[in-house]
Amino acid sequence: MSGSIPFYQKHHRHYDRSYRSSEAEAKMRHYQSGSRFTAGSSMSVTSRSRGLNVSSHSGLEESRVSSLLERSKPSYLAVDKENQIIGYVVPVFRGSQEFATGLSDKGESRVRDTAAYMARRNLFTSGLEMERSEVLSRKEAMRESADRISMSKRIHEHEEHFKRMNEDSLMHPPEFVIKPRSHTVWEKQCVRLHCTVSGWPDPRVVWYKNNVAIDPLAHPGKFKLESRYNVHSLEINKCDFDDTAQYRVSAMNSEGELSAFASVVVKRFKGDIDESLPAPRLGPVSEYGITFQIHIVDTFGVSFGREGETMSLGCTVIIYPALHRYQPEIQWYRDDVLLTSSKWNHMHWSGDRATLTLTHLNKEDEGLYTLRVSTKSGYETYSAYVFVRDSDAEVEGAPGAPLDVRCLDANKDYIIVTWKQPAVDGGNSILGYFVDRCEVGTTHWVQCNDTPVKFARFPATGLVEGRSYTFRVRAVNKSGISHPSRVSEPVAAMDPADRARMRGTSAPWTGQIIVTEEEPAESVVPGRPLELQVNEATKNYVVLSWKPPGEKGLEGVMYYVEKCVSGTDSWQRVNTEIPVKSPRFALFDLAEGKSYSFRVRCCNSAGVGEPSNPTEAITVGDKLDIPSAPGKVVPTRNTDTSVVVSWEASSDVKDLVGYYIEASVVGSDVWEPCNNKPIKGTRFICHGLTTGELYVLRVRAVNAAGLSQFSQISEPVEVKAAIASPAPPHGISVLECVRDSMVLAWKQPTFIGGADITGYFVDYREVMDGVPGKWHEANIKAVSERAYRVSDLKENKKYQFQVRAANMAGVGIPSLPSDTFLCEEWTIAVPGPPHDLQVRDVRSDSVVLLWKPPVYQGRDPVNGFYIDIKEADAPEEAWRGVNTKATDKTYIKIKELKDGETYVFRVRAQNKAGVGKTSDVTEPVPAVTKPGTKEIVVDVDDDGIVSLNFECGDLTPDSKFVWAKNYEEIIDTNRLTIETKGNKSKSVFKSLGEEDIGIYSCLVTHTDGASSSYTLSEEELKRLLVVSHDHKFPIIPLKSDLAVELLEKGKVRFWLQAEKISANGKVDYVFNDNVLSQGEKYKMNFDKNTGVIEMLMESLTPADEGTYTFQMTDGKATNQSSLVLIGDVFKQLQKESEFQRKEWFRKQGPHFIEGLCYEVTPECCVILKCKVGNIKKETSAHWSKAGHEVKADEHLGFTEGVLKLEIAQISKKDAGIYEVVLKDDRGKDTSTLNLTDQGFKDLMNEVFSFIANSSTPLKITSTDEGIRLYTFVSYYNDLLQVTWHYKDSAIAFSDRIKSGVVGEQLWLQITDPTEKDMGKYAIEFNDGKGGLRRTVELSGQAFDDAFAEFQRLKAAAVAERNRARVAGGLPDVVTIQEGKALNLTCNISGNPVPEVTWLKNDREITSDEHCILKFESGKFASFTITGVNTSDSGKYSILVKNKYGTESGDFTLEVTEGTPDLGVTPYWTDAEGNVVFGSPKEKMKTTITGTKTQKQNKSTAASPATKVEGKKGSIKGELKEKKMTEDATAESKAADSEAPEVSKCDSDPPVTPGFSDTHKQHETEILK
Repeated sequence: MSGSIPFYQKHHRHYDRSYRSSEAEAKMRHYQSGSRFTAGSSMSVTSRSRGLNVSSHSGLEESRVSSLLERSKPSYLAVDKENQIIGYVVPVFRGSQEFATGLSDKGESRVRDTAAYMARRNLFTSGLEMERSEVLSRKEAMRESADRISMSKRIHEHEEHFKRMNEDSLMHPPEFVIKPRSHTVWEKQCVRLHCTVSGWPDPRVVWYKNNVAIDPLAHPGKFKLESRYNVHSLEINKCDFDDTAQYRVSAMNSEGELSAFASVVVKRFKGDIDESLPAPRLGPVSEYGITFQIHIVDTFGVSFGREGETMSLGCTVIIYPALHRYQPEIQWYRDDVLLTSSKWNHMHWSGDRATLTLTHLNKEDEGLYTLRVSTKSGYETYSAYVFVRDSDAEVEGAPGAPLDVRCLDANKDYIIVTWKQPAVDGGNSILGYFVDRCEVGTTHWVQCNDTPVKFARFPATGLVEGRSYTFRVRAVNKSGISHPSRVSEPVAAMDPADRARMRGTSAPWTGQIIVTEEEPAESVVPGRPLELQVNEATKNYVVLSWKPPGEKGLEGVMYYVEKCVSGTDSWQRVNTEIPVKSPRFALFDLAEGKSYSFRVRCCNSAGVGEPSNPTEAITVGDKLDIPSAPGKVVPTRNTDTSVVVSWEASSDVKDLVGYYIEASVVGSDVWEPCNNKPIKGTRFICHGLTTGELYVLRVRAVNAAGLSQFSQISEPVEVKAAIASPAPPHGISVLECVRDSMVLAWKQPTFIGGADITGYFVDYREVMDGVPGKWHEANIKAVSERAYRVSDLKENKKYQFQVRAANMAGVGIPSLPSDTFLCEEWTIAVPGPPHDLQVRDVRSDSVVLLWKPPVYQGRDPVNGFYIDIKEADAPEEAWRGVNTKATDKTYIKIKELKDGETYVFRVRAQNKAGVGKTSDVTEPVPAVTKPGTKEIVVDVDDDGIVSLNFECGDLTPDSKFVWAKNYEEIIDTNRLTIETKGNKSKSVFKSLGEEDIGIYSCLVTHTDGASSSYTLSEEELKRLLVVSHDHKFPIIPLKSDLAVELLEKGKVRFWLQAEKISANGKVDYVFNDNVLSQGEKYKMNFDKNTGVIEMLMESLTPADEGTYTFQMTDGKATNQSSLVLIGDVFKQLQKESEFQRKEWFRKQGPHFIEGLCYEVTPECCVILKCKVGNIKKETSAHWSKAGHEVKADEHLGFTEGVLKLEIAQISKKDAGIYEVVLKDDRGKDTSTLNLTDQGFKDLMNEVFSFIANSSTPLKITSTDEGIRLYTFVSYYNDLLQVTWHYKDSAIAFSDRIKSGVVGEQLWLQITDPTEKDMGKYAIEFNDGKGGLRRTVELSGQAFDDAFAEFQRLKAAAVAERNRARVAGGLPDVVTIQEGKALNLTCNISGNPVPEVTWLKNDREITSDEHCILKFESGKFASFTITGVNTSDSGKYSILVKNKYGTESGDFTLEVTEGTPDLGVTPYWTDAEGNVVFGSPKEKMKTTITGTKTQKQNKSTAASPATKVEGKKGSIKGELKEKKMTEDATAESKAADSEAPEVSKCDSDPPVTPGFSDTHKQHETEILK
């Protein structure tokens, strides 16, 4: 056991031998080598694991074992004062403090003690007994130490086994073994997030998307959740842009909760971007030098909703310049708090519109919503208020639901829940509130309190440590219970420190490792808790908190809480049964009004410690008082539907939650809440009021203790738009200056105060040496124009001016002082600056600019104006002219503007002397067509009266329609009349004429520039007069004019269609001024429902040439249409009519619907076909080619169908003229097809095209001769023209490079290829058009592989040709009588000459007198047995072998009892496999079935049968025994001598039953 690891190090994950110091390591080795108790010595460096000190165990008490089992696991994280993890702590493991003999376990102490011992031993070397005594003492000490360590190990193993067997010890919180990984995927792909979770009990796993739980049933097919063997996965199917989110997986069991996060980013391909969605920002956008301008339009207004409803807020955002990839930052705020996407809030940005959707309204959603759009150049915001009213109560009179439920001070034993009281109490005061809890992952709600609590704060107890809960609150009054509030966010019942560890178990790397010594945690009674205090006290409960005792190393500390009634010394333990684990506790059931003191004791397995210092006496009751009523309430007018309310705040209020405002119509005594969510300010805008009504208002305050009394009721206020004094004018300039006066001009205020400006007041002051004097009034009576001459000035003096605007609300504040102007007479020849520039009709591509001429004309009158334009942010050098020629008008329409760009304008006047000063620059004008913009519409009524119509959707109560001609207000109503109704106005022309030509415009006051213009030019006047005349004197509209068409059988139809005609309509049919009437020649029809008028004629004759007219009358509306048919037009129509007539008669019998044509099938068959109709059984079809009938179809079995003639393999002989004739008793019809010359070429080209398209890609293969390129076609035709190319040049074929066709394979053979043959090869099919080319690259690896395969095949072919072979055949079985002679001969081939070996029963035999073996000429091997006996029976084999291979031939010899010799009878097999007896010349045959041999020339004497049997059959030849004459014997011998030993044939004969298929030929001699 010297190399074993101590048990405390086996179970420590940071164990490493390198932790030991080198000095201690060396001393340890020395110590181990000097003692036989190596196991004990190796374990003598004892340790402590989980605080176990093994050095003091002389005996083990049961209580000590129990405390060891309960001791908690040490932590190895270093934390600072704020409990923030700053690094890792590596424990220094030490053994027991001392050995039994007094030896220290520290290396330095052992060295020191050993040195002392050595010194003593040197001093007393003569004392042998002392030395022996020391040795024995050391051995005993080591033995005792080893025993103690062994006992400690057994105790530890028993402890670990007990923990494994104890289910409570197995329980541990969830832990992520594998966390989910973030993904970036393309749109429409699938993504899977998976994780592995451990924990006991098995954790419940929930997946969230942006903190909203994922429900697969709510999104069928979108999400798929799986959990198998602690592996949990979330699959997102077909990701879209909305799936980009942060996903969270939460694992929870009774021991705690843990979450892990992963992000999914969905991207789009560039070509698949949906235009309705914003383009993804694929790369950085260079914003240097770009100033973005943000405009928020099409905004949402003040909105009202009800709980449970869905509401969407949206704004259109215009950003200029518009960069395709630039994405602004879109943020939504509620009451200045940034919103994030959740199940309650869905945010969407489409590229030009920002939308916030509130999926399920609750009163928490009420507030001021702000959209903030940010760019690098700045930001723009828009805000509007959203009001949420209570949903209808289930019980009439029940209060509204509480709101804003939150969880505070969450720990192991309780969670404090807070909420806000509702504004609506249902008409009865609220008695209290019920708090409900629900464990996360379930749907079961449990009520936490039995009786309602009035205080809006409650500690929920009875929680299971480590589990997460959500809470809700319900209000109750005597009428019933309200709807539950919105549920709170989930919160876990655990200490904050545990929660911090659960959020992240790994410490951040700080760059250092802190090494500390971990003292053993003895079972010591803990000390006093510290800093005990009362955190919260109400009449329902008291919350205490304290700090643990200061001692370190204490394990399992818990607490007992004790209370004592003030004035007594009797302390009563509150939690007698279960001590609390966390340093917080909530006490209930205290007597209201009594005073209590509290103290806390610590306890652990060693006992209960001393109590803490008691708290001061606390009287049970609400510390928080209900706030006092707010002060005076002052309402003021704001808009047509809102008022502004302000009030004095409640005095001496603590923990104010906010205020509720209520409004009531005067005299109704019905109060409605203006807000359902408390506001903390003292000013609020109440929206949703009725215009013109008188309202009174009241306010009350709210905090956690309850709602205050209502304030005093305000004075009545009428709901009407407030009128304020206008803002100051701006842009003061001088238009003219003489010796004692100046003409000033200025711009209208940006805000006119809700009422028209009634006039302006001008002040001036003299400036002397830069010091301004006092202001003086220039005019006492207000001036209506924005220009005024200030008189009585002093020449050559400097002056400043200011202007104030006035309306019915009063005079506004003055403008800023103008620049200093010198009063001196202008003597310049050019005119002064134009003034009063106005911009109208703003559109995305144009604006209309108006101005007034300069006051100062110069020497000569003004004769024209020039207009300049530039972008608002462009430099001064960017000014450019709009018109190159001066205009004499004081208005101009500027076109070709860029959509979204902002422009400024100025005007210059000219006279004969030149161009004068420029006017002041206009305000920046964005070229944007505002949503809802209307244009002037021209309308003509049924009486022909023309009117101009304009509609405005942004009308206000003070708005007016101002019509102008040439931008001068129309005052004279002699030419037109103006009518206005609602938001529509129109100008009606009394008698439209040339006097009315001009530009008409309509401006709507008190709007955001709603205006439009319409130009009535001479061309437009003419058009309107025509339209007016048509309305005044109507005509019957026609969908189509009079036309002619041919019908079946050549009939002629004249027709037209009226668009609309009544039942009283009439038609006259006129031909050459003669009215036609219904008769045999003319057939008239008039369908008044469809308006179709027609006239039919059977045929045309020369007398029908002329003009045809249809005249229509319908009330006062008339119309006519004419058609002229004369000359060539008439003749062509007549000819076509006759042709159609003949065609009709042709089709009465069998006829061709479609003429003869051809079709080429994918199989390259040519089908001649034609479509026929009107067929009956007696109809026949005859096919002929060049006058010769090729096919006849009799008795066709269809009425209409297709006749076909198939040419399977077309060739030149198939060229010719084909004809099909249909005939029966009704007549005949003929169709021909010319397939000669060009027609045949076109047909073959189509065939070639099919062949080419069916070709396979060009491939490479190798043969023993070289490399072959080939392709397959579905069909090959000999006429197909194919060209092979090498490097885009046609190949010149030779003996080395050849091409050919085998079946449907077209190939190119390269014999003995070299590297020069590398390159690009192609085969080109010629189809008479573009052709088709297949290519292949024979180079690189492809050439190397093909060349290597060629070399291999070539070598294999050489080996195959030269290997050893048994070419001649041997029989499978030979049956012979004993005593006869047997001779077998076979042909042997091979180069080099093979070695021949004969085997019998697989053993080699040699030639002797009995068995003669010969191999002659290197070709012929013979096997002869001179006299066969029974011992010769067996299996014989011939084995031939050379360096290229080996082959064998086998036969079986069967010997029967002998008979007298009758001579030798040879037999052999011919080329057809027949057995032939006798010599080849005699050609004596026996059939394969074993019939008797046929006699030829001479009879042969009968003899016993001789059998030659094969594996698959047998050949039997019977020889009848007969007396052999000498001649016959001689003849037999002669025949035998003439028979060849080997019979050769050019081709292998077919396999003969009874013979091996490897044996081609054989010869057997039977000695008789």
